[in-house]
Amino acid sequence: MGRAFEFRKARKMKRWSAMAKTFTRIGKDIVMAVKEGGPNPETNARLRAVIQNAKAANMPKDNVERAIKKASDKDTANYKEVLFEGYAPHGVALVVETATDNNNRTVANVRAAFNKCDGNFGTSGSVIFMFDHTCNFRVKAEDLKMNLEEFELELIDFDVEEVFEDEDGILIYAPFEQFGAIQKYLEENNLEILSSGFERIPTTTTKLSEEQQADVEKLLEKLEEDDDVQNVYHSMEM
Repeated sequence: MGRAFEFRKARKMKRWSAMAKTFTRIGKDIVMAVKEGGPNPETNARLRAVIQNAKAANMPKDNVERAIKKASDKDTANYKEVLFEGYAPHGVALVVETATDNNNRTVANVRAAFNKCDGNFGTSGSVIFMFDHTCNFRVKAEDLKMNLEEFELELIDFDVEEVFEDEDGILIYAPFEQFGAIQKYLEENNLEILSSGFERIPTTTTKLSEEQQADVEKLLEKLEEDDDVQNVYHSMEM
């Protein structure tokens, strides 16, 4: 298996661990999608993808519909996607993705987390080059009418990097820029998309002792507690 598979395996039990936090994050994704492309998922590919993710996270349909309705209200504040970079203790690179309606608050909170946990809050561009920005899709294995090798060849024009199967379906990893094209291909070929999203995979990782890992985990947990934080990516070997 490749780098994306190992990355996914290491993160699987940690990501979206708290149900309330998951729904908050998805709710923000819905607002941003509706503000960008309207409330109709038939004509808004981004919203369609978020709704798929909400379903995968077992978010009640009523919650999704309320979030779409709320996002359609012109008085509802939009969220801006803001990226932060820096280092955790022991030289581990961090990229923090946020969605915020108050940038000053978010900057202050993220900076405080770095400071309290002996990290170094970096400038834009300081570590982002150490991560590959990827998109991913999970589709139903039963929908596939060919073997994985044939399927991977079908996707070669989309620069797909990895295709592999686990207990939850077939996972596809490709460059960030190919998201829309792959989504269209899967939908046109009647492959049900169970979930989709974006991830930042470190190009190199740092191996730490258990004690050093605990230092890094302290900062990761502090960041992930913040409601404005959507995702935290790191270069620590898991």
